[in-house]
Amino acid sequence: MIGGLLVGLFIILMIIGIPIAFVIGVVAMVGILNIPYIPTVTVPVRMLNGLDSFVLIAVPLFILAANLMNKGQISQKLIDFSLSVVGHIRGGLAHANILVSMLFAGVSGASQADTAGVGKILIPNMKKQGYDTENAVGITAASSTIGVVIPPSIPMIIYAGLTNVSVGALFLVGIIPGILVGLGMMVVVYMFAMKRGYPTYQRASFKNFMKQFFDTIPAMLTPVILIGGIITGIFTATEAAAFASLYTVFVAMFFYKTLKLKDIPNILVDTLTLSSLSLFALAAANALGELMSYYQLSTWAEQFFANNIDSRWVFILIIIAFFLFVGTFMDAIPAMILFIPVILPVAMTFDVSPILLGIITVMTLAVGLVTPPYGLCLLLAAKIGRLSIERSFGAVLPYIAVIIVVLFAVAFFPQLAFYLPEKINPNLF
Repeated sequence: MIGGLLVGLFIILMIIGIPIAFVIGVVAMVGILNIPYIPTVTVPVRMLNGLDSFVLIAVPLFILAANLMNKGQISQKLIDFSLSVVGHIRGGLAHANILVSMLFAGVSGASQADTAGVGKILIPNMKKQGYDTENAVGITAASSTIGVVIPPSIPMIIYAGLTNVSVGALFLVGIIPGILVGLGMMVVVYMFAMKRGYPTYQRASFKNFMKQFFDTIPAMLTPVILIGGIITGIFTATEAAAFASLYTVFVAMFFYKTLKLKDIPNILVDTLTLSSLSLFALAAANALGELMSYYQLSTWAEQFFANNIDSRWVFILIIIAFFLFVGTFMDAIPAMILFIPVILPVAMTFDVSPILLGIITVMTLAVGLVTPPYGLCLLLAAKIGRLSIERSFGAVLPYIAVIIVVLFAVAFFPQLAFYLPEKINPNLF
């Protein structure tokens, strides 16, 4: 009875527009207040304990690195380099939009920062070059989702903390799927470009290409150092995030000279504002996790799958469908906090490894970044392009299809994602 009322409360609060972090916190508080054997103080204690993790420090640090990149105009450097690589292809600016998102992803691991930073530059430029607003917004929003697949990835760090799997292994498994998503989106862009006659840029001369390449080397070295350091054990994911922030400050302030000391306070405020939203949602999810444990949802889930599902493939399809639904109204971090402890034991019984479950979960929840009503990347891109959510969502659908195709390829042919990691460092698995 109480469980049904709590589900109803959750749905009502969502419908009336209460932010998801507060919805989770309210439901956790109301639920625990109605359990006589659990003291009320459990809620704040669980919330605090949920944030008492060294791994979680990486979340604000990677967001800080992304904000520093945007303020230090490193995003513009990556855009210029991307144009020199793919600008001559039909629809070159759209291709550059996707390529720069792939490069940005290798530094920050934050999709929203990619949408905000790159979108402010490229969406207006694409409109000036003759691209329709829908496609400019759709490409920008969709390509930003690559930020949580290509390492470093904030959701992967959270997942690793929940499941005690290697962060380095998760990062390596995300490389090939992330690249495939980017290339698939470029194919879609090319098809639209040929049909609609999108413009091209003059092919960059070898001299200009090399100039752009050397100009962006300091920025592009970041993912090489980060991934290499984590895989070889030189530093942890949190230490890597701290290094990324310090390195970005150094590059922007002393190499590019686009960042001033007076800019730092505002960057820190923006970082704290964005980080607090994610971390509060995570803390509230931990409190709700206590309530879910009381109702033994893990046991119920195991019994349900044991009695009704006898196929590994059907289980994977159910998990993908479930996280596609959850991702439409919830951020990846609280979604994983709430449901991975329930799903992981069941996944093990179906011989789905924690790392495979991790990449499936992250890729599926990435779709939620561009699907309303939550869809933060979609909302940001639509706001920049001054386009309605309905039209923006229609524009992003072809690119969502690309993510889904790659997701199914990885889910049913895991060797596609595991090939490179096993060649580089099989000891991680």
